[in-house]
Amino acid sequence: MDKKRQNIEEAVKVILENLGEDPNREGLIKTPHRVAKSFEFLTEGYHQDPKEILQKALFSSSNDEMVLVRDIEFYSLCEHHLLPIIGRAHVAYIPNGKVVGLSKIPRVVNLYARRLQIQEQLTEQIADAISDTIHPKGVAVVINARHMCMEMRGVEKINSTTVTSALRGLFKKDIRTRNEFYDLVNANIPSNF
Repeated sequence: MDKKRQNIEEAVKVILENLGEDPNREGLIKTPHRVAKSFEFLTEGYHQDPKEILQKALFSSSNDEMVLVRDIEFYSLCEHHLLPIIGRAHVAYIPNGKVVGLSKIPRVVNLYARRLQIQEQLTEQIADAISDTIHPKGVAVVINARHMCMEMRGVEKINSTTVTSALRGLFKKDIRTRNEFYDLVNANIPSNF
């Protein structure tokens, strides 16, 4: 067994014991193994390179209009409580001689979401990865998310959402470009068109 996974399993057993549970009872016997595998999956973004993902599908293009991928669903873990963050990302860029394969944008969102996160940093990381790799004229990212650390514990405010944004290049400099982005993100476009 992988040493890291074994260490996580042992830590989970200690947590269960300290919660007053018996990690050897039928319902919990495999829980440490399952939790370890779950955390490996939920944090696999640490072992991926956003530049490698984006550079695999860069294509020359004369397009100089906004490209927007909306409603990218993601799940992450709050770095403060290890509880879920559930949200949607909206990512746009303005090409500068190159476009990137559309599926690569959600892959970059997932890469950063599959790390221990705070939403503010997640938003910045996505924008910076796209900006630094494909060098567009501008990048805009908006994330709207629910934080289980606010809903399941603490203040217990169910359905409260947090919205963050990161703007680069033309999206930051040009109010018309920024407003077009926000209008498109907020447009009531049917999901089954």
